[in-house]
Amino acid sequence: MANEPDATANGQSAEDLRWMTEAIDLASLGRGQVEPNPPVGCVLVRDSVCIGKGYHQRFGGPHAEVEALSDCADATGATAYVSLEPCCHHGKTPPCADALIRAQVARVVVSVVDPFDQVDGGGIERLRSAGIEVTTGVAKEAGEDLLGAYLKRVRTGMPWVIAKWAMSLDGRIATKTGESKWITGPAARTAVHELRASVDAIAVGMGTVIADNPLLTVRLPQIADAKPPGGTNPKIASSTRQLVRLVYARSRLPDLQTQLVQTASETPTWVIAGPQIANADLAKLADHDVETWQCESSDPIEMIRQSLLWLGSNDNPRGLAMTHLMVEGGSQLLGSFAAARQLDEVHAFIAGKCIGGRDAPGPLGDPGVEALTDATSLRISRLDSFDNDVRLIYRR
Repeated sequence: MANEPDATANGQSAEDLRWMTEAIDLASLGRGQVEPNPPVGCVLVRDSVCIGKGYHQRFGGPHAEVEALSDCADATGATAYVSLEPCCHHGKTPPCADALIRAQVARVVVSVVDPFDQVDGGGIERLRSAGIEVTTGVAKEAGEDLLGAYLKRVRTGMPWVIAKWAMSLDGRIATKTGESKWITGPAARTAVHELRASVDAIAVGMGTVIADNPLLTVRLPQIADAKPPGGTNPKIASSTRQLVRLVYARSRLPDLQTQLVQTASETPTWVIAGPQIANADLAKLADHDVETWQCESSDPIEMIRQSLLWLGSNDNPRGLAMTHLMVEGGSQLLGSFAAARQLDEVHAFIAGKCIGGRDAPGPLGDPGVEALTDATSLRISRLDSFDNDVRLIYRR
């Protein structure tokens, strides 16, 4: 489809910006619940008064437009503000464009045109064919910011990569002896578990598995008590989806006695292995309910590219494309993701401590860059404070 004209070219009214901002804020409530679908919000307005609103709340559930129409007694003649173009195809739910047409809305305002090949302007075309006025591009930057992970997956087939690390004021993630627990305090560590609860998978390298023997689970009371809702995909454990634990193992595999392997029957554990690892060794992990997938290349950067395409497809063991991947370390794995140009978002937790030591590691290992012009450039998105720690969030 041809690109739709942005409302910015015609001037965005304060009224449109106000209600679209509310629709985008509503959409954000669905993040971590609806993937691989996009988080979407919808607000219905008549005579400058909100008469209904809703957002896509869970994967497989009603879309935002349907939720908003259900919240409204009569939408005839109303304006619908939708953060993403209404769908025009039958998926798990009927087309939302048709629902708006049946409701006889007079106008639809869209923030972001959906690049998904089964939509891609088709929803807008269907609305206009029904005589409904459509405006696109309102609060487009904010809408694309919220939809960054979805847009990346649709356009590239890869999930959005969130790098997380905790470091001292002088940029160390451990002492020169490798001690790293705990650089930050309890409040910051709770924020890490909240982040884990919102992503599809969390990844570490073999260095972290050997050094820390991590469990990599979400340890929050409200998550631990969550029960699977009826009728959801059996491969998804709860409304927040069950976190998948990933280990990048280029040349060596986790020991069978590690916590990750011992708990694989309870929490999905996948190993992304290099091509030189023997099938017999992979079979031993499979006997402990660990899923394994072997890359064709042993080059770290190529392994990351291949694995991201696999994770972003429906061919992975979960049967659903992943939208958010969180990489927790160690520094070598994070360095490889940086070298592969696959750091989309960084959560840097900084503690009020100074560690020092030439041999104390930083968050990103080899290969690094030789010139500053080659460095990954991100923009600051948010700053949070946790007692004596801070979190800086940077995004592409």
